[in-house]
Amino acid sequence: MTPLWFLFGLLAVTAVALLLYWLLVITEGVYLGPRVVVLLYDLTAARYDSIKQFDPDAERYFVIYPLLNTLLGFPAPLVLDVATGTGRLPLFLLEEPFFNGRVVGLDASARMLAQAAPKLAPFGHRATLVQQTAIALPFPDSAFHAVTCLEALEFLPDELAALREMERVLRPGGTLLITRRRGWEAQAFFGRYAGREQVAGRLRALGFVDVEVSLWQVEYDLVTARKVVPWDAQL
Repeated sequence: MTPLWFLFGLLAVTAVALLLYWLLVITEGVYLGPRVVVLLYDLTAARYDSIKQFDPDAERYFVIYPLLNTLLGFPAPLVLDVATGTGRLPLFLLEEPFFNGRVVGLDASARMLAQAAPKLAPFGHRATLVQQTAIALPFPDSAFHAVTCLEALEFLPDELAALREMERVLRPGGTLLITRRRGWEAQAFFGRYAGREQVAGRLRALGFVDVEVSLWQVEYDLVTARKVVPWDAQL
């Protein structure tokens, strides 16, 4: 007969293992504070692209081409990619022959940016990398024609504060492109999970219009919106 102390010990080890898995894998350190989140990304930076295994065709079809369509009216658009990581969106965007603008990639992880730098080096001054958090963006008001943030909002210390900052640096009529985590893992972000309607409502309250939420990946929705244009604004 198995001793009770062994069973209790096994249950305790299992509980600790599940807790660590939730804290470090599913929610990627967000409940342990922003320093832990950045540390985890620093530790996985060299393997990040191989872990994610981006599909170039899917990235172009679902993200890059729709974004380009919103920038057609601007001769030299400026795009900000918040939580750019290894430079995923800047690279795909700058590779497009019809895009003649510039991209600023911002991330808090130095090692993720170190992975992005050699990819974007061939584009010279058209690609800029900035190490900074998303809560206080180091840019003036209405500076960008588009602001993007992919697969990152749920890991920021204050999602609403980050969205306010994105709205601030986006010019009137500009496009916001973000993602919303979905599925059972999303609901494991206790106190932080937001459904489709809740996300859309937050964006409208911040001054966005034409909010659209569409299925993008198994774990993510793609959300696009346009910053409202005051009657006296000049695009």
